[in-house]
Parts: sequence; structure tokens; C-alpha cells
Amino acid sequence: MKRWLATAVLLLMAQSLVAQEAIEITRGTDKATPIAVVPFGWQGGSPLPEDLAQIASNNLRNTGMFAPFDRSNMLSNPTQPSEIFPRDWTMLGVEYVVAGRVTKDPAGDRFEVTYSLYSVVREEVLMSKTVSGTQGQLRDMAHHLSDEVFEEITGIRGAFNTKLLYVSAERFSAGNTRYTLQRSDYDGARATTLLQSREPILTPSYAPDGQRIAYVSFESRRPEIFIHYVQTGRRERITSFEGLNGAPAWSPDGQRLAFVLSRDGNPEIYVMELASKQMRRVTNHFGIDTEPTWMDNSTIAFTSDRGGRPQIYKTNISSGSAERLTFVGNYNANAKMSADGSTMVMVHRQDGNSNFHIAAQDLKRGNLRVLTQTSLDESPTVAPNGTMLIYATRQQGRGVLMLVSTNGRARSEIPTQFTDLRVPSWSPYLP
Repeated sequence: MKRWLATAVLLLMAQSLVAQEAIEITRGTDKATPIAVVPFGWQGGSPLPEDLAQIASNNLRNTGMFAPFDRSNMLSNPTQPSEIFPRDWTMLGVEYVVAGRVTKDPAGDRFEVTYSLYSVVREEVLMSKTVSGTQGQLRDMAHHLSDEVFEEITGIRGAFNTKLLYVSAERFSAGNTRYTLQRSDYDGARATTLLQSREPILTPSYAPDGQRIAYVSFESRRPEIFIHYVQTGRRERITSFEGLNGAPAWSPDGQRLAFVLSRDGNPEIYVMELASKQMRRVTNHFGIDTEPTWMDNSTIAFTSDRGGRPQIYKTNISSGSAERLTFVGNYNANAKMSADGSTMVMVHRQDGNSNFHIAAQDLKRGNLRVLTQTSLDESPTVAPNGTMLIYATRQQGRGVLMLVSTNGRARSEIPTQFTDLRVPSWSPYLP
């Protein structure tokens, strides 16, 4: 119950979680597919600013579906299919080889990356492609070729060329904290600041078009919901009611925004048509209803203590009738949906356990899997292809972001320059 009250307060205040060291346990990738991403050939006079092969290798490992082979143990460094000898890679237990080379236009700042995917078992080239761009786009090209390789092998669209939102908090002294809304690559690289404030910024959320962001700002000393336009930086205030204005969530069609208001005395879920600014109250209960997330264009899942403890319910926005979704554990909150709607991830606490973890529930079968082994886990956000998720937790008294594959095999910390991070949000697929 204490955790539930803290969750409600977080919508009003930017409180730090109680400092507690988190324990990271890294599992092996014994069932992952062995793949070798060979260092790319490059004949330039100085090293490339980005190691494309290492970026691609990290990307594939993060899904938990692949076990990249250590480059220091490779018997050769082929840069094209004709240099790949299947016998060597079979001996090493590798099933796929990614090889490529980078060339530069001597007359300009254009780089060309040619890469191939080779099946060792079938002894054939599955794919050969070329992508080009500027030096500043080398990391984009590495993510792009990772997407292509991933989809060719698995049949699942890759999600490496996506973006991540999160809030950093830099505490300079008592009563002097700077909050920044950051936007980075999904893996934490190339972070840029979208907004700075001396007051808290909470629950950023990407619109389905990837061009708008909704969040809660306390810049006027009370919570208000804003929409931020990524390309121009323009901001639009959406709600500024007395009391709670929190937890904005975009509808799948991007035309509506669900959020929590307490203007009628109790936290309830509301939905606004953004074009007309017409607003509808969706829930009506004496319990606390919060943390909406859309299951489809007519159904919202939300957290409520109407049953005595925080659990996740769903409601049709037209009828208002609610149905409970979670029954395993004594605490389930802050649900997020996979893009295909089959899986719901959430903050979960098992009966008899004091730690909060991230769990995934199959909405068709009802079975639940705990995905994390850290503690004080919160704010899960799912990759658009459902293969990975990122969440916030605590390590050595500071807020960090962790990535875990949804199959549970891979987990790692998102590296950033900041020391206290919270409320991540994964972008949709981007152009």
C-alpha cells in the first residue's frame, strides 16, 4: 500500500525513490543464435569515429535472440562474401556472418557502407546491400544495417533506429535541481536536450507519429500537461486544471490523449480529442484510477486500487465498464502494451516479496513472467517490435535506465552522461 501511495504522489511531486543498491544478474545466451559481426574494412588514414560492427553486434545482443561471437577469437576478418570460408566459422560454432566495408567519397563527406549477411549452414549469401550517409550518420547506418540483418533472419522488423526519451535530474544543492528532457538513440547515444527546467518534468510519452511528445511540467509550480513538437520545439499547454494533471498517454491513432485529473475531487481517467479539445471522463469510482495506457483505439488499461490493492484494469472509453486484468501478485501497476497488443508489461510485486520488478503478461493465455532481477523497478517502456524493454531502477543510490530483452536473456545498463535518470519512453518506428 505504501508503494501505491508513492505512485500517486509521484504524479504530483518529483520525489526520488529511497536509495537502495540494485543487483544486476546477467544471464547467459545459451539459446541465442551465434552470429559473427566482423570488424568492417576501412582504408582511411584515421580510424572511423564509430565502430559500425560493434554497434551492430551490441544491437543484436540486446534482443536476446543472438549471441555475437567475440571478435578477438575470429580466425579471419572478411569484408565481403568471397572472403568467407564456411569451414572456419563452422568450427567456431557460428551460424551467420555479417561482413562489410566502409569507403569515403574523396571529394566530400559521404560514406558508403556495403555489407552482407552470410549463412554458414547454407553456405550462401542471404543479403548484400549498400547504405550511404554523412559522417554524422554513421551510427544511423549501423542501426539501419542491424535492422536489415535482424529482419532477414527473424522475420521481425528491427527497432534499432528508434529513439528514447527520459528525464535526468542534476542536483547541485538542497533545493537546486535541474531537470532535463533528453532524447537519444535507443541505446543512449547522441543525447540532445529538448527541455530544461528547475521544476520537475514527468512521464514523457511519444505520439505514434514520433513527432510529438506529451509530458507533465511543474514549471508554473503545479502540474500541467504539455505537447512538445520535436522538430520545431513549439509547446502547447493541454491541461491546467486545479489539482492533479498527470500521466498523459497517446491513443494509437494519435488523435486523442488520455490522462489523469482530480478536478472533480478524485483521480480519474479522462480522454481529450486533440482537434476539438473536447474532453470525456472515462472512469468514475471512489478508488484511485491512474496511469492510463491504450490497448486499442477504444480500450484503455489503467491502474486502480478499487479492489483494495493496486491492480490493472481495462475499460471501454464509451461504456465505462471496467474489467480486471491482473491477478498474480499483490501489486501490479504502470502497464504498457506491446505493439501487437498481445503482451502487457508492468511493475509487479510477488506475494511475500518486498521488491518491485518488471513483468510481462500474455493477454491471451494469462501467464506472467518476471523479466528483471533488480529492485525498485518502475516505468517500463517497450520497443515497437516488442523484443526489448527499458525501465528505470536504482543502483548505488542513483537512478539508472536498464535494457532487458523480453525473452529475459539479455540485460544491460543504458550508458548516459547523467547520474540520475527516470521515466523512459521508447519512440515508435521513425522515418
